[in-house]
Amino acid sequence: MRNKRNVFYIVLLSLIMCSKETFAQAEQEKLTATILHLDSAFWNAYNNCDTTAFANYLTDDVEFYHDKGGITLGAAALIQSLNKNLCSNPDYHLRREAVAGTVKVYPMENGKEIYGAIITGEHVFYITANGKPEYLDGQANFSQLWLLKNDVWKMARILSYNHHPAAYVNSRKEIELPADKLDALSGEYNSKQFGSFSVKRSNNVLLLTAGNQTFTLYPQSDTSFFTKERDLVFEFIKDASNKPTKLVVKERGAIADEAVFVK
Repeated sequence: MRNKRNVFYIVLLSLIMCSKETFAQAEQEKLTATILHLDSAFWNAYNNCDTTAFANYLTDDVEFYHDKGGITLGAAALIQSLNKNLCSNPDYHLRREAVAGTVKVYPMENGKEIYGAIITGEHVFYITANGKPEYLDGQANFSQLWLLKNDVWKMARILSYNHHPAAYVNSRKEIELPADKLDALSGEYNSKQFGSFSVKRSNNVLLLTAGNQTFTLYPQSDTSFFTKERDLVFEFIKDASNKPTKLVVKERGAIADEAVFVK
């Protein structure tokens, strides 16, 4: 009989422990969902320069710490800075985006009562300027403290740090071209930016040499090539006889240079 009771108590204790763990997990998931929703709405306002909506997510005494731009104290000063810098030029737009898989939410508790949450992660910034295509510019880490007061969540502390150029991730696909097509594009070219430079075949790629710089050009079509280290595309223009006449260099989708075929 005693053994049966012991087993009963062990099973009951296990059920209680599992119940507590399940409840704690559910509370964590609820908190995470809430903070992620608020975070998304906050950054949506930021990306659209909606400073009225932006202000709704800040405490009056919010503190913003930026490793390059210094300290901004108070919601009024932060909104003024946003209006003056990021939102004042219609020909310039900055868009922030979180890096997938890096964002985490941590509860802040006093005893067993949640009074706040910290959200951390990495984010990247895209720039659109002067009508040119949007391009990836920078990357940084962020940490933000949200406080819960009178059932309302507001952001009280913002840290943005470790700013650095975003690594370029090549998404273009290389194809294989026969040697004669690569040889047909080889020769001497001349541009205003680089002056004279050469293009020659090396196995299945083209090598562009300008002064001390050499770029490896990988084919993505008969006339279009790219580099894997930077967002550079080289488009060869041919005449009716299928001979190259010009080379157009594009960076981030915009024309950066043009060169004429010399020989």
